[in-house]
Formats: sequence, C-alpha cells, structure tokens
Amino acid sequence: VGPSSEWYNKKPMVDGMFKFVGGKKLTFSGPRTEVTSPIYDEGTGARAIIGSLPQFSTDDALEAVKAAAAAWDRGQGEWPQMSLADRIASVEALVAELRKIRSDIVNLLMWEICKNSGDAAKEFDRTMDFIAAIIKELREDPTIRMGFSKWTDVSGVSVQVRRGPVGVMLGLAPFNYPLNEMYAMLIPALLMGNVAVLKLPATGGLVHVLTADAFAAALPKGVVNFVSGSGRKTMPPIMESGLVDVLGFIGGTGAMDSLIKQHPEPHRLKIFAQLAGKNLAVVLPDADLEVATDQCTVGSTSYNGQRCTAIK
Repeated sequence: VGPSSEWYNKKPMVDGMFKFVGGKKLTFSGPRTEVTSPIYDEGTGARAIIGSLPQFSTDDALEAVKAAAAAWDRGQGEWPQMSLADRIASVEALVAELRKIRSDIVNLLMWEICKNSGDAAKEFDRTMDFIAAIIKELREDPTIRMGFSKWTDVSGVSVQVRRGPVGVMLGLAPFNYPLNEMYAMLIPALLMGNVAVLKLPATGGLVHVLTADAFAAALPKGVVNFVSGSGRKTMPPIMESGLVDVLGFIGGTGAMDSLIKQHPEPHRLKIFAQLAGKNLAVVLPDADLEVATDQCTVGSTSYNGQRCTAIK
C-alpha cells in the first residue's frame, strides 16, 4: 500500500513500550520488538511497521504474576471478595471503555493480522456480544444451572450452591483471533472473581496494548496484567513460581504439555485447553458435488485458512 491509497493514512503506530502490571502502565527500558504488518509499504518495499512491543525478561514476567497473586491475596483480595453484582458492573464498565476504541481495535486487527474490515469488526462485536451473553446467564442463574442457587431443604438439610474463584489464571491466546479467544477465557474467569496474567501473542499483541487503559479504568489494580516477549523465556519462570492456579491455553499439544510439567504442583492446576484443532469435511454419496466443492473451498480458504474451524 502506498501514500496514494486511502488506507495508507489509516496505518496505525502503536507504542507498546510499557509494562501493564498492577493496574499501571510502567516505563519499560528493556529491548523492544518492532511489529510489522503482512501488508507491505510501497515506499520502503518492506513490511509496514505498525508499532512496538517490549521483550520481557524473567524478572519482568515474575513481576506480573506476583502482581496478580497480590491482587488475589489467597482469595481475600478486593476482586475475589467483591459481590458478583459489583464484578458484573465492573466488567460492563470495561466493555463501555472498550467500545470507545472499537474503531482503533478494528483497524489494528486489519493491519496486524490482515483481516478484512468485515471480519475484523465481527471479531470485536462478537466478543462484546459474548460478554453480554455471559452476564445475562449469570444474572439469571449464578450457579450456571447447577441448581440450588437459593437455600433449599433436601432431606432435612439446607443446601445452597455457590460458584467461587480459583485464583490466578495464566491465559495464552493465538494470533488469529487475539481478542475473541483471549476474552473467551478471560471474561468468565474475571466474573467468577479470578485474577489474570495475559501472555500477549507475538502477532496480535498490539491489540491488547490498546486495552490497557480500559482495564486500568474499570478494574482494581492487579486484576489483569500483561506479559510480552518470548514465550519460551517468560512462561517457564511464571509456571515454576507455583503462583498460577488456572492455565488457559489455545495452541499446540507440545507447548501445553511443557507448560503443565513446569508447574511444581500440576495436580492442583486447573486447565482449560483447546489444542490442535483440525476439521474434516465429510462428503456423502448423495451430496451435490458442486455445492460440496464450493463449501469446502470456502471452509478451507476463508481468512487464508487461519481458523480453528477451517477445513484441513
């Protein structure tokens, strides 16, 4: 894309050179990585530079998980002790802050991971719709259909079921849906009273940089913390610290196995995993081959096949 294109003037430049830890954007003076777009700049003949991300050290990574552990405070922190109604109100305030920067997020998704405008907008809007649906479900039944949300007499025994938080969640999401997949793990965890450390993807991480101010405005300090840089460098010390109670991971089986083994007490680690998604297309003998061919083509090439639901 060149200066003559209307899109050239929309090229983002996101300065991510800070640490979002403990609810604050702290100065980061360590090494940086320039983030480039798959889109080439006509003027330079190289991939367009659209921002920068910090390369965390081991100490930086540990600082983030320790901030989360402090916010959790063995379940006695402000966020886990907050009522469900108040946590819902805080997440709704977060959504309101995110909606203010919708156009920036959509534009960045287009440049950073090369989604078209419709798909980029859909990722943001579907994520906000997902949050609204979760909140609606919780308001209708805080036990999420486990029953006994109110004191109930069962064979002479009074019973009430309440869902509670587990602790510190470490979330790792993929590049292809950096906002939607991360929030699909993060938001339910937050609503239940957990706190989080988010490992920003190497590609797709700039989108999260834009959200730091929203988290700072809507949530208590330390409830959400960012880690950026090499996963192989930053994840082992976090897992080895034993401060992670919940691991949310979307990616390959080998990486997930390695993360689990690095935890000093893997038997108590709660795990949410979506691994190595592959999808087959089954064409039955009586199928209309033209329709089947068209659908298989769309299913395998939509967003260049970079979807877990793509036909492999």
